[in-house]
Amino acid sequence: MTMQNDDIYFRKPAHARTAGAAFGGGQPHGPVIDQEGREIPADPLNGSFQGFRFDFGHSSANPFGTLTREQRLARLDAIARLLDIAFILPGTNIRYGIDGIIRLIPVVGDLVASAFSLWLVREARSLGAPWHVTTRMLANVALEGTVGMVPVAGDAFDVLFRANMRNMRLLRRWMERQPR
Repeated sequence: MTMQNDDIYFRKPAHARTAGAAFGGGQPHGPVIDQEGREIPADPLNGSFQGFRFDFGHSSANPFGTLTREQRLARLDAIARLLDIAFILPGTNIRYGIDGIIRLIPVVGDLVASAFSLWLVREARSLGAPWHVTTRMLANVALEGTVGMVPVAGDAFDVLFRANMRNMRLLRRWMERQPR
């Protein structure tokens, strides 16, 4: 089976390749934004295939560089949920995530979990979040990271504070106020 040029530009599920339907039922809505928050013009995406090339200058070689703002926000929200509220403690209603598990490892776990949280703040900044929003997000990460260094109480605080979910709430609130 040979791959068509359209299959290279627009990823289709196997059943849609035979039927000729586009993935997701149509083209993405809104502008396509790269990793640094710059808008990518639609012409290079729809042009004819000119050969195999990498575009390191605009997307930082990121496979998620062609996602719309809504898709990037949904991806960040999914990561925040995975980090903070992915699991339920059996017999209780207490939710925890991978962040709480990682922080059980002394010092190194706190640093790694804080790095994940800082990555979410960086992504928010690349989406165009202003300094006052990112400052509050950084304060949440710093508070969780600092208190999280305390051996047992810090781990309990981390599970209950949920800095990543707070940060996503801040980012969503700011995004809802922006004109489309």
